[in-house]
Amino acid sequence: MSNNQTPLDDTLPEDVAALIGATQYEKTADFPVEQGYVWTSCASVFNGNPLYWDPKVADEVTGGPISPPSLLSAYARPHYWAPGAEGEQLSLQVHFDLKKRFGLPEAIMTDNTNVFYEPLRMGDLVTSRQVLKSVSGEKRTKLGVGRFWVIDVEYHNQNGDLLGTESYTGYGYRREASA
Repeated sequence: MSNNQTPLDDTLPEDVAALIGATQYEKTADFPVEQGYVWTSCASVFNGNPLYWDPKVADEVTGGPISPPSLLSAYARPHYWAPGAEGEQLSLQVHFDLKKRFGLPEAIMTDNTNVFYEPLRMGDLVTSRQVLKSVSGEKRTKLGVGRFWVIDVEYHNQNGDLLGTESYTGYGYRREASA
């Protein structure tokens, strides 16, 4: 524990403890990986890698067109609005559930790690699922009083192949009144 964290209460409620390691919010994307999205995304960040623009290069290097690994989560994130959907559509729902469960109105992400496996290919349908890995006891930091949590998001294609994982560390907190 760093010097700016003070432990307050290490008690973890049973309902939260029961969620650690459990798969939650498994969802298959509403649209497949497609070339137009790759080009638009690459153009927006000036990514001129021929692997994403030249089919001949893609065939030679990866056996066909692929999407940049950095777009993996984009294919599984819900649109803010979708026809027939009720309410705001959120990605990383476990994070918002924890904020609500613990009454923590504010949060930041303190760390994000991505690991990529199989490439994302045109036509793939990405399925994501969230796994709560850990929740700390209450801690006091410079931001306020809250809890840290780690959530992994796993991504698979329609064949069940693991495409990648994202691991998020969040800190949900309540600001303390200043003196």
